[in-house]
Amino acid sequence: MKLLWTLGLFMTLSVNSIAQETVAIEKQKEQIVEASCGICQFSMDGNSCDLAIRIDGKSYYVEGAKMDDHGDAHSAHGMCNEIRQAKVIGKVVGDKFIATSFKLIEVKGNGHDHEGHKH
Repeated sequence: MKLLWTLGLFMTLSVNSIAQETVAIEKQKEQIVEASCGICQFSMDGNSCDLAIRIDGKSYYVEGAKMDDHGDAHSAHGMCNEIRQAKVIGKVVGDKFIATSFKLIEVKGNGHDHEGHKH
């Protein structure tokens, strides 16, 4: 009888633990953050230009997205040359941001013109 009771208690706790983890994953919300090159714009330590974000003044390298996925990092609006805004979903784990979604917000109205037309 004790064995059945113990087994039942273990199963209840296991199911409850799994349900809590599922709820935590579902609660991740999209947020707008600063995104750029960790070395060039956020003065982070590193050996190469890599994607980073800044949340509440703290910078994190990003896993799950790369700068090359978002155009030429060295172009006028590239992440080695300016800090951009991004919509992200993910979580901070240690000193990294694990992204499940990463979308740069388009640069609008930069005011330059060339070839007779404005952007």
